[in-house]
Amino acid sequence: MIKLIDADKFSTGSEELGIKLFTLKNKNGIVSQITNYGGRVVNLFVPDKNGVFKDVVLGYDSAKDYLEKPDHFFGAIIGRYGNRIADGKFSIDNNEFSLAKNEEECQLHGGEKGFHAVVWEAKQISESSLELTYLSKHLDQGFPGNLEVKVVYTLTDENELQIEYFAVSDAKTVVNLTNHSYFNLSGDFNNTIENHLFQIKADHYLPVNEKMIPIGNLENVRNSLLS
Repeated sequence: MIKLIDADKFSTGSEELGIKLFTLKNKNGIVSQITNYGGRVVNLFVPDKNGVFKDVVLGYDSAKDYLEKPDHFFGAIIGRYGNRIADGKFSIDNNEFSLAKNEEECQLHGGEKGFHAVVWEAKQISESSLELTYLSKHLDQGFPGNLEVKVVYTLTDENELQIEYFAVSDAKTVVNLTNHSYFNLSGDFNNTIENHLFQIKADHYLPVNEKMIPIGNLENVRNSLLS
Protein backbone atom coordinates (compact mmCIF):
# COMPACT_ATOMS: atom_id res chain seq x y z
CA MET A 1 0.00 0.00 0.00
CA ILE A 2 1.35 3.41 -0.96
CA LYS A 3 1.07 6.00 1.80
CA LEU A 4 1.48 9.37 0.15
CA ILE A 5 2.27 12.52 2.12
CA ASP A 6 -0.59 15.02 2.28
CA ALA A 7 0.60 18.09 0.36
CA ASP A 8 -1.15 20.54 2.69
CA LYS A 9 0.27 18.90 5.82
CA PHE A 10 3.73 18.83 4.24
CA SER A 11 3.69 22.61 3.78
CA THR A 12 2.22 23.47 7.19
CA GLY A 13 4.26 26.25 8.79
CA SER A 14 6.14 27.09 5.62
CA GLU A 15 3.38 28.59 3.47
CA GLU A 16 4.96 32.04 3.55
CA LEU A 17 8.09 30.55 1.95
CA GLY A 18 6.11 29.09 -0.91
CA ILE A 19 7.21 25.52 -0.21
CA LYS A 20 4.97 22.97 -1.91
CA LEU A 21 4.82 19.24 -2.56
CA PHE A 22 4.04 17.72 -5.98
CA THR A 23 3.03 14.17 -6.86
CA LEU A 24 4.10 12.39 -10.06
CA LYS A 25 2.60 9.11 -11.31
CA ASN A 26 3.05 6.91 -14.35
CA LYS A 27 0.64 4.39 -15.90
CA ASN A 28 2.24 1.50 -14.01
CA GLY A 29 1.55 2.93 -10.56
CA ILE A 30 5.05 4.24 -9.87
CA VAL A 31 4.74 7.34 -7.67
CA SER A 32 7.20 10.01 -6.56
CA GLN A 33 6.65 13.15 -4.51
CA ILE A 34 8.95 16.13 -5.05
CA THR A 35 9.14 19.43 -3.20
CA ASN A 36 10.17 22.74 -4.72
CA TYR A 37 12.33 23.34 -1.63
CA GLY A 38 15.69 22.33 -3.06
CA GLY A 39 13.96 20.30 -5.77
CA ARG A 40 14.09 17.36 -3.39
CA VAL A 41 12.86 13.89 -4.27
CA VAL A 42 10.94 13.18 -1.06
CA ASN A 43 9.94 9.61 -1.89
CA LEU A 44 9.83 7.11 -4.74
CA PHE A 45 7.45 4.15 -4.58
CA VAL A 46 8.38 1.20 -6.81
CA PRO A 47 7.27 -2.47 -6.78
CA ASP A 48 9.50 -5.22 -5.43
CA LYS A 49 9.72 -8.68 -6.99
CA ASN A 50 6.35 -9.55 -5.46
CA GLY A 51 4.66 -6.43 -6.81
CA VAL A 52 4.53 -4.74 -3.39
CA PHE A 53 5.17 -0.99 -3.64
CA LYS A 54 7.81 0.41 -1.29
CA ASP A 55 9.53 3.76 -0.86
CA VAL A 56 13.22 3.42 -1.77
CA VAL A 57 14.39 7.04 -1.21
CA LEU A 58 15.29 8.67 2.10
CA GLY A 59 13.39 11.85 2.95
CA TYR A 60 11.34 13.70 5.54
CA ASP A 61 7.55 13.97 5.70
CA SER A 62 7.32 17.74 6.21
CA ALA A 63 8.89 20.98 5.02
CA LYS A 64 9.49 21.86 8.68
CA ASP A 65 11.77 18.83 9.04
CA TYR A 66 13.80 19.79 5.96
CA LEU A 67 14.19 23.32 7.32
CA GLU A 68 15.06 22.39 10.89
CA LYS A 69 16.65 18.94 10.94
CA PRO A 70 20.01 17.86 9.52
CA ASP A 71 19.14 17.10 5.92
CA HIS A 72 22.39 15.70 4.49
CA PHE A 73 21.18 17.08 1.12
CA PHE A 74 18.39 14.44 1.10
CA GLY A 75 17.12 14.09 -2.48
CA ALA A 76 18.14 17.62 -3.44
CA ILE A 77 19.30 19.40 -6.57
CA ILE A 78 22.97 20.16 -6.04
CA GLY A 79 24.43 23.34 -7.54
CA ARG A 80 25.89 25.46 -8.66
CA TYR A 81 28.66 22.92 -8.27
CA GLY A 82 28.38 19.36 -6.99
CA ASN A 83 31.20 18.07 -4.78
CA ARG A 84 34.03 20.12 -3.29
CA ILE A 85 35.95 23.10 -4.62
CA ALA A 86 39.37 23.23 -2.98
CA ASP A 87 40.15 26.31 -0.89
CA GLY A 88 36.77 27.77 -1.91
CA LYS A 89 38.10 29.55 -4.97
CA PHE A 90 38.76 29.18 -8.69
CA SER A 91 39.93 31.38 -11.58
CA ILE A 92 38.46 32.18 -15.00
CA ASP A 93 40.51 34.27 -17.46
CA ASN A 94 42.91 35.21 -14.65
CA ASN A 95 40.04 36.50 -12.50
CA GLU A 96 39.86 34.77 -9.13
CA PHE A 97 36.48 34.16 -7.50
CA SER A 98 36.19 33.48 -3.78
CA LEU A 99 33.28 31.26 -2.80
CA ALA A 100 31.20 30.86 0.34
CA LYS A 101 32.91 28.07 2.30
CA ASN A 102 30.82 25.53 4.16
CA GLU A 103 33.24 22.65 4.78
CA GLU A 104 36.44 23.78 6.48
CA GLU A 105 38.44 25.49 3.71
CA CYS A 106 36.31 24.12 0.87
CA GLN A 107 32.96 24.81 -0.67
CA LEU A 108 30.73 21.72 -0.73
CA HIS A 109 27.74 21.29 -3.05
CA GLY A 110 27.36 24.97 -3.91
CA GLY A 111 27.65 26.39 -0.40
CA GLU A 112 25.32 26.67 2.58
CA LYS A 113 22.72 28.45 0.43
CA GLY A 114 23.23 26.31 -2.65
CA PHE A 115 20.41 25.02 -4.84
CA HIS A 116 19.45 22.48 -2.16
CA ALA A 117 18.40 25.30 0.19
CA VAL A 118 16.31 27.56 -2.04
CA VAL A 119 12.66 27.54 -3.14
CA TRP A 120 12.27 26.87 -6.86
CA GLU A 121 9.49 28.05 -9.16
CA ALA A 122 7.42 24.98 -10.00
CA LYS A 123 5.09 24.03 -12.84
CA GLN A 124 3.49 20.61 -13.06
CA ILE A 125 3.55 19.87 -16.79
CA SER A 126 1.53 16.66 -16.58
CA GLU A 127 0.61 13.92 -14.13
CA SER A 128 4.07 12.45 -14.70
CA SER A 129 6.28 15.52 -15.16
CA LEU A 130 7.39 18.52 -13.07
CA GLU A 131 9.44 21.55 -14.16
CA LEU A 132 11.46 23.60 -11.67
CA THR A 133 13.23 26.86 -12.49
CA TYR A 134 15.55 29.14 -10.53
CA LEU A 135 17.61 32.25 -11.24
CA SER A 136 20.95 32.19 -9.45
CA LYS A 137 22.13 35.79 -9.54
CA HIS A 138 25.66 37.01 -10.25
CA LEU A 139 28.00 36.19 -7.32
CA ASP A 140 25.41 33.97 -5.64
CA GLN A 141 27.60 32.00 -3.18
CA GLY A 142 30.53 33.61 -5.04
CA PHE A 143 29.88 32.26 -8.55
CA PRO A 144 30.06 34.67 -11.51
CA GLY A 145 27.21 35.19 -13.96
CA ASN A 146 23.44 35.24 -13.74
CA LEU A 147 22.56 31.56 -14.17
CA GLU A 148 19.10 30.50 -15.35
CA VAL A 149 18.48 26.90 -14.33
CA LYS A 150 15.73 24.48 -15.29
CA VAL A 151 15.31 20.95 -13.94
CA VAL A 152 12.63 18.59 -15.30
CA TYR A 153 11.54 15.43 -13.47
CA THR A 154 9.64 12.80 -15.46
CA LEU A 155 8.28 9.41 -14.44
CA THR A 156 8.36 7.49 -17.71
CA ASP A 157 6.18 4.52 -18.59
CA GLU A 158 9.40 2.48 -18.64
CA ASN A 159 9.49 3.07 -14.85
CA GLU A 160 12.37 5.53 -14.99
CA LEU A 161 12.65 8.68 -12.90
CA GLN A 162 14.39 10.92 -15.39
CA ILE A 163 16.04 14.17 -14.28
CA GLU A 164 17.06 16.64 -16.99
CA TYR A 165 19.21 19.69 -16.24
CA PHE A 166 19.45 22.91 -18.27
CA ALA A 167 21.57 25.96 -17.39
CA VAL A 168 22.38 29.19 -19.24
CA SER A 169 24.75 31.87 -17.91
CA ASP A 170 25.35 35.43 -19.12
CA ALA A 171 29.03 35.18 -18.16
CA LYS A 172 31.77 32.56 -18.05
CA THR A 173 31.23 30.39 -14.99
CA VAL A 174 31.41 26.82 -13.71
CA VAL A 175 28.36 24.54 -13.39
CA ASN A 176 28.09 20.95 -12.21
CA LEU A 177 24.51 19.93 -11.39
CA THR A 178 23.37 16.63 -9.92
CA ASN A 179 20.83 14.98 -7.61
CA HIS A 180 21.65 13.84 -4.08
CA SER A 181 19.12 11.09 -3.33
CA TYR A 182 19.96 8.29 -0.91
CA PHE A 183 18.55 4.93 -1.99
CA ASN A 184 17.68 1.89 0.11
CA LEU A 185 16.30 -0.68 -2.30
CA SER A 186 14.97 -2.89 0.49
CA GLY A 187 12.20 -0.35 1.08
CA ASP A 188 12.83 -0.74 4.82
CA PHE A 189 14.93 2.08 6.23
CA ASN A 190 15.64 0.02 9.35
CA ASN A 191 17.85 -2.13 7.12
CA THR A 192 21.33 -1.07 6.07
CA ILE A 193 22.51 -1.04 2.45
CA GLU A 194 25.52 -3.23 3.26
CA ASN A 195 24.16 -6.06 1.11
CA HIS A 196 23.44 -3.77 -1.87
CA LEU A 197 25.59 -4.29 -4.97
CA PHE A 198 26.03 -1.85 -7.84
CA GLN A 199 28.23 -1.67 -10.89
CA ILE A 200 29.94 1.31 -12.49
CA LYS A 201 31.28 0.63 -15.96
CA ALA A 202 34.56 2.54 -15.76
CA ASP A 203 38.21 1.98 -16.59
CA HIS A 204 39.67 4.65 -14.30
CA TYR A 205 38.91 6.52 -11.09
CA LEU A 206 40.06 9.77 -9.49
CA PRO A 207 42.09 9.31 -6.29
CA VAL A 208 41.42 11.96 -3.63
CA ASN A 209 43.37 13.42 -0.74
CA GLU A 210 42.38 13.52 2.93
CA LYS A 211 39.98 16.41 2.20
CA MET A 212 38.25 14.39 -0.55
CA ILE A 213 39.74 16.64 -3.25
CA PRO A 214 40.97 14.87 -6.45
CA ILE A 215 44.76 14.92 -6.57
CA GLY A 216 44.81 15.32 -10.36
CA ASN A 217 45.67 11.93 -11.84
CA LEU A 218 43.66 9.00 -13.20
CA GLU A 219 44.23 5.51 -11.82
CA ASN A 220 43.22 2.25 -13.50
CA VAL A 221 40.53 0.33 -11.64
CA ARG A 222 42.24 -2.98 -12.46
CA ASN A 223 43.74 -4.55 -9.35
CA SER A 224 42.45 -1.69 -7.21
CA LEU A 225 40.05 -1.76 -4.25
CA LEU A 226 37.35 -0.74 -6.77
CA SER A 227 37.86 -3.73 -9.06
